[in-house]
Amino acid sequence: LTLSHCIDKTSRGDQETMAEIELFGKWSFDQLEVKDMSLTDHIQTRKKVYVPHSAGRWNLKAFRKTQCPIVERLVNSIMRKGRNNGKKVMAMRIVRHAFEIIHLLSDGANPLLVLVDAVANSGAREDSTRIGSAGVVRRQAVDVSPMRRVNTAIHLLTTGARDHAFRSIKTIAECLADELLNAAKGSSNSWAIKKKDELERVAKGNR
Repeated sequence: LTLSHCIDKTSRGDQETMAEIELFGKWSFDQLEVKDMSLTDHIQTRKKVYVPHSAGRWNLKAFRKTQCPIVERLVNSIMRKGRNNGKKVMAMRIVRHAFEIIHLLSDGANPLLVLVDAVANSGAREDSTRIGSAGVVRRQAVDVSPMRRVNTAIHLLTTGARDHAFRSIKTIAECLADELLNAAKGSSNSWAIKKKDELERVAKGNR
């Protein structure tokens, strides 16, 4: 065998391995498509990972967090409220269980696809900001950047799941699964969708 044959074989093997990388050894990253064109650069689905725990320092530089896999951003957002700070393994377990529930409830759909649709649907496209001059403050409607849309979508999805699970018989994994499924459908049963509609309604009144 020549050197070029060996290199060719190795690169082919690497490509096969890359194709086989699945989240939690189950969920494929293939055919993941962001339907909203403006969010394609901000919902990271091209980076394939086995577990959403890269230990990367995504906040060192502006916009670097857009390279962080979307599942890992969801996991990080679940580690909220002081008592859960730093418990990333627990957050990963919650997401893994939620994905299993989504797979069962959605007739075998890929949970990653549901997550991408939920994030794309949950970010408000228009919001209000305070504009003040000479002591007179008023609200003005403004367009929301794609990055902020993704940030707020993830925040609203996890906050909704956390609120529903608090003092409830349902586990947080079940609540997160329900939240993601409803948000992916655009249903107003989702806390995130309700909040988004409210923000857009207020912004419309402030145009």
